[in-house]
Amino acid sequence: MSIRHGLLALLGRGPRYGSQLRTEFENRTGSTWPLNVGQVYTTLGRLERDGMVEQGGTDDAGHALYTITDGGRAELTSWFRTPVDRANPPRDELAIKLAMAVGTPGIDIREVIQSQRRHTVKAMQDYTRLKARALGAEPADRDEVAWLLVLEQLIFQTEAEARWLDHCESRLVRLTLMPETRAADPVSEPAAEPATGTTRRTRD
Repeated sequence: MSIRHGLLALLGRGPRYGSQLRTEFENRTGSTWPLNVGQVYTTLGRLERDGMVEQGGTDDAGHALYTITDGGRAELTSWFRTPVDRANPPRDELAIKLAMAVGTPGIDIREVIQSQRRHTVKAMQDYTRLKARALGAEPADRDEVAWLLVLEQLIFQTEAEARWLDHCESRLVRLTLMPETRAADPVSEPAAEPATGTTRRTRD
């Protein structure tokens, strides 16, 4: 998540102070990714160092206001126009957990999958209820529309995760039933038959 670009986008609407930026960021995203004031001011300090924002006076309550610079606007425009890079995806704890569970002694991977599926389905139901509630009252401003978009992304994400978990369980069943996958230790396999791993990959 790019906090710096999110703050630049909010500053693009006009001067803001730190806690105001935090509130608007959380309103726009439905507090899905909450920020603390320390994060906001640390990020503002870096943006100021990089010439993307500058302090520009105070408001009536004495809050120091930050203003986006021309360099900040150029950076923001570039961010909006550049696709999010998927070539180096962030680490996914669930994918790592299942990968490590395969072959770990004493771990029933199907139990791990079923436990996660229950949690994922509950989260999907919760998000769907929130969406129904949001649609019950026509979105009145941009923050509400933005939150609806974030909420729908979370729904699609949990739906995809549930499908992936079903796929993982189905794959495990198929692999368990395939005789050639029951070799206990690759080191003990005859040297003349090293293609077991390749066979598993090509049978799907």
